[in-house]
Amino acid sequence: MQNIEEERRWQEMDTDCLVNIFRRLGLEDLTLAVPFVCQSWYRATLDPTCWRVLKFRGLDFMPWSNLSKEFSNRYGLNSRFSFSCFLKFCVARSHGEAIEVEFPLLFGASINDLTYISHRCTKLRKATLPILQSEDEPLLPEIIGRWHELEQLEMECKPSSFQELVNNLNPKLNSLKMFGSFKKDDVSVIVNKLQKMKSLCLSKSYLQKDELLSILNGFESLEELVVRDCVGFEVDEEVLKRVMHSGIKVFEHEGSNLVYEDGYDTDECDPLYVHVL
Repeated sequence: MQNIEEERRWQEMDTDCLVNIFRRLGLEDLTLAVPFVCQSWYRATLDPTCWRVLKFRGLDFMPWSNLSKEFSNRYGLNSRFSFSCFLKFCVARSHGEAIEVEFPLLFGASINDLTYISHRCTKLRKATLPILQSEDEPLLPEIIGRWHELEQLEMECKPSSFQELVNNLNPKLNSLKMFGSFKKDDVSVIVNKLQKMKSLCLSKSYLQKDELLSILNGFESLEELVVRDCVGFEVDEEVLKRVMHSGIKVFEHEGSNLVYEDGYDTDECDPLYVHVL
């Protein structure tokens, strides 16, 4: 009798209370578990608040995965399950209220998925993008330019359209994370366009000392600079002195060297250098 009463209390909980709980759950629970407990729980999952954070990374979208099989069974899919299918389902549930999206790193996501979500989730504040094909990179500036409230951007690799992309970013962006080859013009556009920057991570990049100093000299509000495992500079007394006067609270540079571990110096280093562990 006690178990029945406890179950009844859960079912009769106020919808706002249920939404407050469910909004903290991951997408797999929101799609495969919670909606099928009872009608009141199902109705609560329809609230867009539950879908404001769309974290797809870490989910298995392979055809043989439990997510793929269960989603197909639960929702009676007539076509083959795919990441795009799952994305559109979650975006529809969000009703345009999503503020954060985290794409899977490799499998499933395409430039079409980015385009889709850029049109339907215009209120994003944080975006973690997938690795894209090089031929798709010129489309990124237009896509990211639709997120006028974006505050945090994470990408695996610096795209070929990087400078145009930065020019299309929300000037109030305060966090940027990616790696690649950052030359004078790249650093200049970051400093000139993104003066609200608080956290900048360029670890595993090609970055020379002059560009590092330009970053340290160029921001007034930068609080965190992470340049671990980079090639192109060594942290000397000049750099440390500039860090002390910059107001930066966190400066991480472990593993960075003037030369690569194989002995290439900065003049020999490929300008498209990417440090792969």
